[in-house]
Amino acid sequence: MLETQRRLGVHTSIAGGIHLSIRRAQELGCNTIQIFSHNPRQWMTGIIPEDSVSLFKHLRNFHDINPVFIHTSYLINLASVEDSVREKSQELLIRELELADLLDGDYVVLHTGSASGDAEGAARQRAIMALREVSKVKGWKAKLLLENTAGERGDISSTMKDLREIIERTDSPIIGGICLDTCHAFQAGYELTTVEGLSCLSKEVKMYIGVERVKLIHLNDSKRVFYSRVDRHEHIGEGAIGKRWLERLINHAIFRNTPMILETPKKRNEDDIKNLDTVRKIMGTLHTGGQGSDRTYMI
Repeated sequence: MLETQRRLGVHTSIAGGIHLSIRRAQELGCNTIQIFSHNPRQWMTGIIPEDSVSLFKHLRNFHDINPVFIHTSYLINLASVEDSVREKSQELLIRELELADLLDGDYVVLHTGSASGDAEGAARQRAIMALREVSKVKGWKAKLLLENTAGERGDISSTMKDLREIIERTDSPIIGGICLDTCHAFQAGYELTTVEGLSCLSKEVKMYIGVERVKLIHLNDSKRVFYSRVDRHEHIGEGAIGKRWLERLINHAIFRNTPMILETPKKRNEDDIKNLDTVRKIMGTLHTGGQGSDRTYMI
């Protein structure tokens, strides 16, 4: 049996003070975390009080919450056809990276943007140019993780090949790797509910990205059936992917040590507890940091 300390967490609220996100994560038994550093539906970020920053860092270290992932604002669209939107997006992304460094965050998770009715290739080029401009500002300790998207109309980063093109053509150490979202991958055409589909995903990760550059898994079930190209997350084991196939993915040889963050629906306080318990069971453990499952899938 292989021992491993798997990093598992949820996207945690910063309501009442950013430091409270760490307390909430610890109460749920998490050992990693994802947060917003500000209101994700506003262009303005505000100022985080110094005492809240200090307490965030102290609690994070005390409870060994690592890595810390910070998700960028939903408003950012580096691929927009509108110059003003791209400029505001670049400015906000710079601010996101500054806040991540302020909090000693490890990674900033980014959706690069949408084609906004334009050709996908042209939109991807705009995002690449925007990332190059951001990378000229300074070197941040926190690194960007590009997240795969669900293949909705206008998406420019729904496949591993798309992500590699952005990473290679940006050609900057500002990008530290990718975040692999299971719901998005399933919706974009990776059939995670078959051996062949999982094999396709793992081969493309190896071919286009590199296993070592998958720094985070967003572990989500899918509300919609395969290849609907609709981004709707579902509770673990209650969606179209299902518990059996999510187990095969998270215990896959190339993913079994990758940190996981749940972005499952939250309508009640108990929802995070339920989903975390489900994942711990399919990992083969009922406690954080215990022994991993002895089932390793070599797909």
